[in-house]
Amino acid sequence: MKKIELKTDILLGFFICALILANTLGNKITTILGVRVSVGIFFIPILFLITDIISEVLGKKKAQEFVYISIFVLIFTLIMMYVAIKMPPNETWGNQEAFASVFSSNLRMIIASIIAFITSQFHDVWAFNLLKKKTKGKYLWLRNNVSTIVSQFIDTTIFMFIAFYKINPRFTALFIVSLIIPYFIFKVVFALLDTPLCYLGVKWLRKE
Repeated sequence: MKKIELKTDILLGFFICALILANTLGNKITTILGVRVSVGIFFIPILFLITDIISEVLGKKKAQEFVYISIFVLIFTLIMMYVAIKMPPNETWGNQEAFASVFSSNLRMIIASIIAFITSQFHDVWAFNLLKKKTKGKYLWLRNNVSTIVSQFIDTTIFMFIAFYKINPRFTALFIVSLIIPYFIFKVVFALLDTPLCYLGVKWLRKE
C-alpha cells in the first residue's frame, strides 16, 4: 500500500470515529463558560477539518467519498444500537435501564442528526472547492474557515430546528435561535483554532 493511501485511510478512520463519538457521547450535556452544551461539540469540528484536508490535497470527489461512507456507517451504527437496546437482557444482567438510557435517542433526534450531517458536510466540500477555484489555490486559511463556519451554522440550525422545534410550547422559533447562537459561537472559535491543524494535515498528506 502506498503511503498516501495509508494516510488517507487513517484520516477516514478518524473521520468515522469522530462521527460515531458525536452521536453516542453527544447525549451528555456539560457546561462551558456558563453555557449548556453537548460534549459532541468537541467532535464535530474534526469532521470539517478532515474533509478540508482531503479536499485540498486529493480533491472534491475523494472528500465526498468520505461523506458517503460515513453516512452508511452512521445509519448502520444507529440501527445496531437500536437492536442492541431492544434485545431482551439476560436475567443475571441488571443494567438494561442504564444501558438504554445512555445509548437511546428518540427518532426525531436521530433524523435531525443524519440530515444535519449530510447537508452540512456536502456544503462544506462544495464551498471549500468553490473557494479554492476562486482563490486559485491560495489562502487555505480563508477556505478552511469560511467553508467550515458557514457549514457549522447550517449543521447547528438544521439539527436544532428538526430535533427541538415545538417539542413543547417553550421551544418556539425564537427560543431555538437563542440556543443556536452560543453553540455556533463555540463552533466558530473551534474552527479558528483548528486552522494550524489544517495546514499541518495538508503538509502531512501532501508529503507523499
